[in-house]
Amino acid sequence: MFLDYFALGVLCFVAVFLFYGIIAIHDIPYEISKKRNHPHQDAIHYAGWVSLFTLHALWPFLWIWATLWREDRGWGFTQLQNEQNELHHEILKLSERVEHLTEKVSELEVKQSHNETPPDRTQGDED
Repeated sequence: MFLDYFALGVLCFVAVFLFYGIIAIHDIPYEISKKRNHPHQDAIHYAGWVSLFTLHALWPFLWIWATLWREDRGWGFTQLQNEQNELHHEILKLSERVEHLTEKVSELEVKQSHNETPPDRTQGDED
């Protein structure tokens, strides 16, 4: 009889432990977002509760969503945008330089064509 009650107690303990364990696990993305001052903390928290009803199918996406934001750099795209702006500026400078060099080459070609005189033909060249 004692073993029956002991087994029932262990079964209840395991059920309660699993219940609270699952709730604690589903809350990890929210805790991450809270620690990082994520702008979508509430949405992550609500989506975590919704993921309980979908057997945690949303949970990996919530983890990714919560870890993408960092307070010091935001979403992390500003550095990429700055690099793209620098590259765009450099491309503009290079295209202006190419245009300038093209103009110089065309001017030199025009000068060279005006300065060229037709070669004098001498009698010895016809052989």
